[in-house]
Amino acid sequence: MQSTNDLDQTHNPALRSWVESANDAECSFPIQNLPIAVLRRAGSGEQFRAGTAIGDSVLDLSAPCLLPQLSEAGRAAIRLTFASSLNDFMAAGRPAQRALRQDLSRILRHDFAEKDRISEALIAADEVEFNMPARIGDFSDFYCSIHHATNVGKLFRPENPILPNYRWLPVGYQGRTSSILLSGQSVARPCGQILSAESTNPIYAPCRRLDYEAELGVFVGSGNALGRPVPIDQVDDHLFGVCLLNDWSARDVQSWEYQPLGPFLAKSFATSISPWIVSFDALEPYRRPYRRPAEDPAPLPHLTSASDESRGAIDIKVSVHLLSAAMAARGLAPARLSLSSYADAYWTLSQVVAHQTSNGCNLQPGDLIGTGTISGPSRDSRGCLLELSEGGQSPVSLPSGETRVFLEDGDTVILSACCEADGRARIGFGECRVTIRKPE
Repeated sequence: MQSTNDLDQTHNPALRSWVESANDAECSFPIQNLPIAVLRRAGSGEQFRAGTAIGDSVLDLSAPCLLPQLSEAGRAAIRLTFASSLNDFMAAGRPAQRALRQDLSRILRHDFAEKDRISEALIAADEVEFNMPARIGDFSDFYCSIHHATNVGKLFRPENPILPNYRWLPVGYQGRTSSILLSGQSVARPCGQILSAESTNPIYAPCRRLDYEAELGVFVGSGNALGRPVPIDQVDDHLFGVCLLNDWSARDVQSWEYQPLGPFLAKSFATSISPWIVSFDALEPYRRPYRRPAEDPAPLPHLTSASDESRGAIDIKVSVHLLSAAMAARGLAPARLSLSSYADAYWTLSQVVAHQTSNGCNLQPGDLIGTGTISGPSRDSRGCLLELSEGGQSPVSLPSGETRVFLEDGDTVILSACCEADGRARIGFGECRVTIRKPE
């Protein structure tokens, strides 16, 4: 069987599509990408089903005209996408995912003889509405960026920002799935217990230090049996794809409640994800060697792999933009607050999954794993306002003349991401766009 880390014809940067918009160098969805989402025509009342982004269009994977053009393996795979969630397709594993990718790449190429028939399956991207891509059974969020951990640690423990366990294991917590929302759904400012510096007793009030966290979300494909850890060199076979993830945080609620058991109400009120899932096959050209400082302890054997060292980092660049209500009223463009890369992460995705399953924990198709805030070494690569404003001490300036230390009602936070490299197609992830509204 083909290795999961091989490049094939679908990665060829010279490939062009008969969907002309996909050939634009700045396009997020070229033929080398082919992300998948669950969608339907907006306002139609149709059943939700899977679609693939290509240029400024969406290929409806349920369209009857596609089946005759696919290989036997491709037909078996595409039938798994006809449902209103991708769980069955995820469960089929990387072979099914790769078979469909190869067939879609072939029939979308500029010289495909039956392109006129296939064009019947296209829908304009601005004419669709999205649904949650999967039934998410479990959500785990990690702390993969040592830059984020250091910046936050300095605010609370200036003399000891990184706790001893951080360099030995990927720190994480179990999140809540019922409050995972899709991009476009607004988030209400949460209420909670808050202890101010001037008081000895907490109050119950709307959060005053509401923050975003720029992350990536990873969907599990084929799971593992309870009691059977996933070896680090086999993790790729159990992962489906990557989306954008914003793990909203009520920082003042969090600072009061988190000891001794960690995040709870400060995190469970909302987590937002983008609709498009980019496959790991599409990300293959952007893998990089994974390195940690020579003076740091070597990972324990279950978190060590020569393959992961050679390709465990992925250069996914994540941007955060903010649009205040005042900016929107004046017609101003969203302001970029940060640009960071997952290539700077301290823990790789393979290490995260190997660690999470090392005790025998069973992952299931559709489970979601968050990377934690993605921050880099520079100030403009800090992935949350807690870092950017240094705990509220250094306001962030906006083009409207406003400043922010934390989010205000009416603010819209926009996450986007892409992979770019010389001689390679640009792989985009779309957007995760959410507006903050007043408390319920």
